[in-house]
Amino acid sequence: MKVQEIRELIKLVDQSGIDEFIFESAGSKLKMRKSTGTTTYAAAPEAPKPAVQQAPAIQHADSTPEVQEVPVPEAPKSAQSDSSLHKITSPMVGTFYESPSPDADVYVKPGSKIKSDSVVCIVEAMKLFNEIEAEIDGEIVEILVKDGQLVEYGQPLFLVKPE
Repeated sequence: MKVQEIRELIKLVDQSGIDEFIFESAGSKLKMRKSTGTTTYAAAPEAPKPAVQQAPAIQHADSTPEVQEVPVPEAPKSAQSDSSLHKITSPMVGTFYESPSPDADVYVKPGSKIKSDSVVCIVEAMKLFNEIEAEIDGEIVEILVKDGQLVEYGQPLFLVKPE
């Protein structure tokens, strides 16, 4: 079930006289209740991501089980963690496009030099194609989204090394 569909259901239940609504489909369960004064919903929980892997328990004949903790190696730091880089963010909710048309070259790629008035991408919102300018001189270090991806307001799109 899509988030937009859930929002529409919440709105309908909120506007109706229904106190409780339960919807089950394809292994997912959605439950909404108004009796507490608020509308709530629940979805299937995601599996937690372990920070520490556990080795198998070692059982001694005359003692309690012993558990050994093995630290998980950290992922290498990406350019996103570098505080000296400037983030170009999306000024609106929409669809990110890296080129003016599907058969055209991309506006920028990692290593591209940009000026503050350089167009770096297009964000389409409600059938309007908005050219997004860099607003800073520098070099593109990383593109954080993929072509055709939906982006949110304020979501980082590019990392730029300022000049």
